Amino acid sequence: MPEKFIEFRGISKSFGSRQILNKVDLDIYEGQTTTIIGKSGTGKSVLLKHIIGLLSPDEGTISFKGKPLNEMNKKELSDYRSRLSFCFQNNALFDSLTVFENIALPLRKTTRLSKKKVAELVHSRIDQMELSDVPDKYPADLSGGMQKRVALARALITDPQIVLFDEPTTGQDPIRKNAILSMIAQYQKKFGFTTILISHELPDVFFISDRILVLYDKNIIFQGDYRNLQDLKHPFVDEFIKSLEGVQDELTGLHSRKGFENQYNKAITRKEAENGFAVIVFSVENMAGFTEYAGHTAAQHFIHSLGSHINMYFSDKGISNRFSRDQFMTMLPTTRVSQTGPMLEDFASRFKINGLEAELDITRTQAQSATGYTLRVMAGLAEGTPSEEIEKTAERALKDGQVIAEIFIEKRGQ
Repeated sequence: MPEKFIEFRGISKSFGSRQILNKVDLDIYEGQTTTIIGKSGTGKSVLLKHIIGLLSPDEGTISFKGKPLNEMNKKELSDYRSRLSFCFQNNALFDSLTVFENIALPLRKTTRLSKKKVAELVHSRIDQMELSDVPDKYPADLSGGMQKRVALARALITDPQIVLFDEPTTGQDPIRKNAILSMIAQYQKKFGFTTILISHELPDVFFISDRILVLYDKNIIFQGDYRNLQDLKHPFVDEFIKSLEGVQDELTGLHSRKGFENQYNKAITRKEAENGFAVIVFSVENMAGFTEYAGHTAAQHFIHSLGSHINMYFSDKGISNRFSRDQFMTMLPTTRVSQTGPMLEDFASRFKINGLEAELDITRTQAQSATGYTLRVMAGLAEGTPSEEIEKTAERALKDGQVIAEIFIEKRGQ
């Protein structure tokens, strides 16, 4: 179990006569991604500002690694704050500074690195964030999506231990939203920092979250895994879960996880499903490698293409959902595993011919640094039964995964 990193005990905060937080208790665990959800105006951003030290509580204690912040000396408090980085909702970029200068600013202000080392680190982040064409431009010259990436690059430039994100995907299209979430997840895994995130992007944000905190009526009413959230008896949770039942995955058009589970449970109670049914789990081999090669945006175009074609091909045969960031599950309630071979061959053939033609231009444009990259689409099969949980069936299917399609994405000429 990860260690507790940050703890709130009895935190209250008011602005004048308006109380925002009332005796809030919460735990943030080291190395995890924790997402705070709740209705607009409930104080989520106020929580983040307490963590980073922009606000102080009226009462209660905030602790870091077991030590209360209000008991730290000046050096200890400075050390704590140096471990933090904040990615603001409105980006907070300086209009008078170039992209390069905005990203370099934290290094110039908080370190004694040489000019050469600063430039090296900044250019590395610029490449990672797909900003190589704009280092000398100013924020006003950039699209909203590029401004968001500049803000994210600046937040990560000091290799912080804790990164706080306040609505990092606001105003982005579905592919860019998922590209930003993918960037956060990849860098969190790569560098091991602790992520604290506020987001309204449901259910997309659940794919990268280890824990969910629900802020309601000035207090935290839930802390834990998203699946356990469904078991909490509370009016907000009832409303929240019900709202997800009809939600489609914005990137692919597939069922949300909650909607899929409802359809799945209905299907397995039918008479035709009593003797077992086919479950297919689609995945992409080494998606992380392709993301490194082609960029997060290109990778999300590929996920969009694969998910959309699963949706189109299987919509009249069964039900499908985006099971995780890079995996899809399809349930075929009237089909046995032995009958799926020809179906998968036909799907793979159609996907290779029709599914990527539009996407290849995008990925080739992004992928300028090598001669090409081979993406392998895997499909795992398992026989589902009414008595087995979805996750267990998915695990069995993934163990039996086979390559059904190889797509070579070659370098486009400069």
